[in-house]
Order: sequence, then structure tokens, then C-alpha cells
Amino acid sequence: MASAAEQLAANLNLGAFAKATELKKRLWFTLGALVVYRIGSFIPVPGVDAQVMADLIRQMGGGMLGMFDMFSGGALGRMTIFALNIMPYISASIIIQLMTAAVPSLEALKKEGEAGRKKLNQHTRYLTVFIAIFQAWGITIGLEANRAVIDPGWFFRVGCIVSLVGGTMFLMWLGEQITARGVGNGISLIIFAGIVAGLPHALGGTLELGRTGALSTFLIIFLLVMAVVVVTAVVFFERAQRRIIIQYPKRQVGNRMFGGDSTHLPLKLNTSGVIPPIFASSLLLMPLTIAGFSQDGGPEWLQGISAWIAHGTVLYMLLYAALIIFFTYFYTAVVFNPTETADNLKKHGFVPGIRPGQATAEYFDYVLTRLTTVGALYLVAVCLLPEVLISHYGVPFYFGGTSLLIVVSVTMDTVAQITSHLYAHQYEGALRRARLGQRGKARR
Repeated sequence: MASAAEQLAANLNLGAFAKATELKKRLWFTLGALVVYRIGSFIPVPGVDAQVMADLIRQMGGGMLGMFDMFSGGALGRMTIFALNIMPYISASIIIQLMTAAVPSLEALKKEGEAGRKKLNQHTRYLTVFIAIFQAWGITIGLEANRAVIDPGWFFRVGCIVSLVGGTMFLMWLGEQITARGVGNGISLIIFAGIVAGLPHALGGTLELGRTGALSTFLIIFLLVMAVVVVTAVVFFERAQRRIIIQYPKRQVGNRMFGGDSTHLPLKLNTSGVIPPIFASSLLLMPLTIAGFSQDGGPEWLQGISAWIAHGTVLYMLLYAALIIFFTYFYTAVVFNPTETADNLKKHGFVPGIRPGQATAEYFDYVLTRLTTVGALYLVAVCLLPEVLISHYGVPFYFGGTSLLIVVSVTMDTVAQITSHLYAHQYEGALRRARLGQRGKARR
């Protein structure tokens, strides 16, 4: 006999979707918010010469500017009010998460439940403003140094900083609204929308390179096949998890026995998500970006570092792989605490064959280390193979491992939330029918 969950899954169809009024409202709200985001990505910052900015992005397309321009859906290349996108908020969130593991006061806030979470979110917003101001100031100075400003001066600097910081704070608010009133994670969907918006242009540019002979037809076909293989690998590894069986002890109340059930603790193969590739790319491409924004390439030592770790060199690839592995382990250690998980589990259940307490924590750490090793190698493989094509054949960033990883991961999370809403709608309908049937029997 099929379980209740299997019966609900069997009933999921277009008819069930049409009846889910709440889900349709959430989807329309999410779509409308993303349309607002795309409209804002075309509102330019006053005082910037668009042609000079476009030439600058074209010259530095292989650096961090090219990557950030991809994440912003071209807003940085057009120098619009959303040029910083939501990246300052993501940086602030990661910093707060890292500090939560190191600062006792923040760790105490994390354990306070909903009230502590709100305070941590407030700290994240304040840090977002600070990071956005710092990045906006750097962009403003870089624009003036590269003569991309029509009328340089303090009036332009203040106006540019206010525009960029205001755009970031609006996107932060918009992302929170999507999370609360829409479907999916709002911050992730904003980055997803920026990447997807540039995919048609990148695909058209790649086909144009093939038409002119800059890229061979075989290479373009190989590129498309590789993209399909990378997407398939991302789906497989992002869904992969190790399920640790958790047994709940039996307890006797009067003459009846309760408990004794078992469940599982899922440990994802890739707990860190897309954070390691983004952080590794940002650190390695920072010298290239600073040198590009500086007049005459900056000081000699900076030019030397930029030459050694230029995009596509062997040293760049080795450092990129090493940083991805380091951040994978580091971020996983921050997200999952084996000792804390073992202490919480000791109050309610146990792992069969493992003593509760320290032995369980060591077992969790052993399993998580092995999973993180495989996850780190998977991220390195997904990110390095496209980097070779990007550096040697001029393939756009949009076909890189980081962009495909973000697109596939966000798509999977959003589809999972839509399915959860449909399950909830089906479950509520089944409950209403059951109640009506009981009332009918009672009247008889």
C-alpha cells in the first residue's frame, strides 16, 4: 500500500498547480520583483561616460570586473545603480557567519532562536552598508583614474556612492521580500536572474565567433556538450548526501511503549555550496583588477604579481584549486559543528553502534571530512575545466563552472520550494476532505 507522501506525489499535476492560488500569487510576486530588478539594471549612474566604461570592461573582461559584471547581468558594464548588485550583502553574510563561530557574543545570539536571528540580520545589514560604501568609493576613484567620468570631482563622487549604495540596499530589501512573499531564496534568485539575462548574449557571441572563424565548429559543439555534462554533474553531486541513521530510544508510559523509531541525518556532499569558487575567484582576480584600475598598471610589485597569477596561467590554476579546497573545508566547518550536533542528539537519540557524546562527534567529523574531500574535488573539477576554455579560447564567463553551478543550484532549490508548496496545498485539501467526510458520517 502506498504511503501518504507517495499518494500526494502521485496527485501532483497541472490541475493541482492551477488550484494552488497561494502558490500562483507567490510566483507572480517573484516574477514581478525580478522584472523590477532588471529594469533597475538599466538606470545609469549620472556623470559616467558609458562608452569609456564599456571599453574598460572589454579590456578587463578576464578579471574580477568581468566576473562581477556577469553576476550583475551587465549592470556593472553599463554602470547603473545596481552595478554592485547584491555582492556586498553576500560578503557581509559570509563574514557574519564566520564571526559567529569565532565571537562568543555572536554565537550566543545564534542560539537565541528567532530574536537572535533578527539581531544577526541587523548586524548583516549594517556591515552591508559599510562594504557597499567601501566598494563604491573604490569604483568611483577607479572611474576617475581611467577618465570614465564626464565631470570628475566631489559632487560626482558623492552622487555615485549614494547611487550605488542605495541600489545595493534596495536589492537587499527586494531579496528579503522575495524570500518572505515569493518562492525561493530572494538573494540567490537575483544573482540567478543576472546570470541568465546574459546567457543569450553570450551564446550569440560564441556563435558569432564560430561564424567568423575565431572558434572552430568542433570547439563550439564540445563547449555545448561540456555545459550539459557540467550541469548533469552539478545536479548529481548537489543532490548527493550521506544519510546517518538516528535511533530514538523506547520509553514506557504506564503499560504502553513509546518511541523506538528511527530516522536519518542527511549530510550533503557539498555543504559549502558555491561560496568556495566565488571567494577563490575574488582573491585571485583582485590584483588584476587593482592593476587595471590603477594608472600605468600600478607599482612594479603589483604588476609582477599580476603577471605571475594572470588568468589562465598554471600558477593561477593551482592557486585556484588550492583556495577552493581550503574554503570548502573552512566553510563546512563553520556551517556544521559535529560537537554541537552530537550534544543535541544525545538528549533525544543515538547513532546505532556509536557511543553518545564525544564518540558520536568524532564519527560525525570522520564522515564529514570524507564527504568534504569528495565535495572539494568535485568543485575543483567543475570550476577548472571551463577555466581552461575561458583563458585559452576566449569563451565567455557565462559558460564557466561558477556560473553554471549557481544557475543549477538555484533552479533546484526553487523547484524544491514550489514542490513543497504543492505538497502543502494537496495535504490541506486532503485534510479538508477528511473533515467533511467525518462530519457527514456524524450527521448520519
